[in-house]
Order: sequence, then C-alpha cells, then structure tokens
Amino acid sequence: MDPADKIPVTVLTGFLGSGKTTLLRAALASPDLADTAVIINEAGEMGLDHLLVETVADQVFELPSGCLCCVRRLDIVTTIRDLLGRRERGQIGKFRRIVIETSGLADPAPILYTLAVDPMLGHLTTCHAVVTLVDSVAGRTTLERHPEAVSQVAVADRILISKTDVAAADDALLQVLDGLNGWAERVHAGASPAELLFAKAPAVAARRRLSAQAVIPQAAHTDAIRTLSLVLAAPPTRLAFAKALGRLASERGIDLLRVKGLIEFADRLDRVAVIHAVQHTIYRPEWLEQWPDADTRSRLVFITRGIDDADIFSRLADFAPLAWSAAGSLAPA
Repeated sequence: MDPADKIPVTVLTGFLGSGKTTLLRAALASPDLADTAVIINEAGEMGLDHLLVETVADQVFELPSGCLCCVRRLDIVTTIRDLLGRRERGQIGKFRRIVIETSGLADPAPILYTLAVDPMLGHLTTCHAVVTLVDSVAGRTTLERHPEAVSQVAVADRILISKTDVAAADDALLQVLDGLNGWAERVHAGASPAELLFAKAPAVAARRRLSAQAVIPQAAHTDAIRTLSLVLAAPPTRLAFAKALGRLASERGIDLLRVKGLIEFADRLDRVAVIHAVQHTIYRPEWLEQWPDADTRSRLVFITRGIDDADIFSRLADFAPLAWSAAGSLAPA
C-alpha cells in the first residue's frame, strides 16, 4: 500500500488528570476531525471517559480491559482490526484517522511497538505521532514519583503543557521536560486541537521516538496504586460532597492521583455533574443536561496510591450510602 494511503494513528497519552479527554472532546467537536475513530482505554472497573467523548462523536470505542501496558497487547491489535473490518463492511463510517487515548497509567512504548510489528496493522496503518499532555500544576511532582509519566514524555513527538490557565509552567518543569525529551515539539494551550493531534510530526522526533522505544524500560505499576469504583445509592447534596472530597484532597492529595465521576446532586436534580480532581486540586464540575448513557446511577472512580479503600468509604458513607463498589490493584500479575 502507498504510504500516503495508510490510516494515521495518533497515540494520545499523559498521566492521570492531565486533560486528555478534555482535549479529545474539543478536537472531535471540530468538523476537521469528523471522520476520526477513537479508541479509549481506561484503568479501573468502570469506564467513564468514553461516555464524555461520545457526547460529541459517534465513532468512539472503549477498550475497558485495564491499562494497555498491563494487558495482552493483542487487545489493541484485535480492536483496530475489528474497526477496519467493520469500516469495509459499511457497519461504521469511513473514518480516515484513528486516535488511541491511553490510560493515564499506561507506558506508551509497548503500544508503539505493537503497532509497528503487527503485519496487518503495519500494512494498513502508520503511527502518525505520540502526543503527550503534561499538567502544569502537578507535572513536576508526577514526573518525580511515577515512571509511567516519564515514559509518556520520553516517547512524545509533541508535548502539550495543559492547565496553563490555572498556573504557568515553571522553569523547573520545563527543565525536566528538556532533560527527558529535548527533541519533541513543545505546544502550549491555545493550539488547534485538530492540528495538535494530526499535524505532521517533525522527522527528527519520529526517529528519536523509535530509538527511545528500544532503551526505555517498560514501567511497572506498584501494588500501592489502586482503583476503586463506586456507585452511590442516593444523590448527595453538593455541600456534603464537596466537604468530603475536599477533606480527602487536603489530607491525602499527594496520593489522590485521580478522581472522576458522574454525579446527580440532591439539590440540582435537573443536571448531571461531571466530577474531576487531581491530587490537591478539585475542578469545578461540568454540567450535562442529561445522562450520557442508559445508566443513571451516580458513580465515582478513584485512582490512588496507598490510600485504604476503607478510608474513602468512611468519608463518603456519611452523605451517600454505597450501593455497589469494586476495587482492584493495577499491579500486573
């Protein structure tokens, strides 16, 4: 196949809470990316990100089998092959590009290797670029504490420093990024999402990415990193919820890697709140006019390090009985 006819695949990565899904939603709202298929992979028992993206795009496919670097990478091969087959049979639209949004805990290097060595994918697709988001608020601490985040930066063709509206990237963070990956294109907030994801990657970055794959070891999650998925039996009030989550973020913020959820509040039943928190920072909720899927239960996903499930249970139980919960370590077997 002529290289120009291959389907470009962009790997969108970045640590938990760096803003990947927000960027993806903005990009897919653009007519320029209407013919894009999206594969979303989340860590944890209960996926939410794909629901938020589906509010602006139809061709979104969830790969909910856990962090991509911790499951058999045959899953990603099978998913892309299936998409290509369904496209040829007319079962889905004729997409011209693919975005893979990785879990925030994924090391992208094994994913890139898989895309490169599978004969069918190599014939029909091409790895266009690795786009990595780095949080300007928590980025330096994250890079110091999490080898996955280091790998995400090291293999990037393009680095977007996110949340600069909250805090500008300081010199210390920029120096760390330069030390890990001085060849990647540096992009700041305000760039066109479509251009960010699918502008041609600099040739030097692509070459360096390939060499980086060979020398960077695959990051291993520790037993202390866990996911906890909860469903609330009754809607809490906004004040009670804010107090409970605020205390948790204040007291254990450094280990509260990510909180995301869809919540119906007792004092705002006409809307559904999209909840996001990263370490000490709790972001203002985004309000949806209706539930994004048929499941109308309020649910939360916590990704933490060294926080006992019982600690979270006790903080939430005062205002919202738990109807169902599932917890699991992200450490590979």
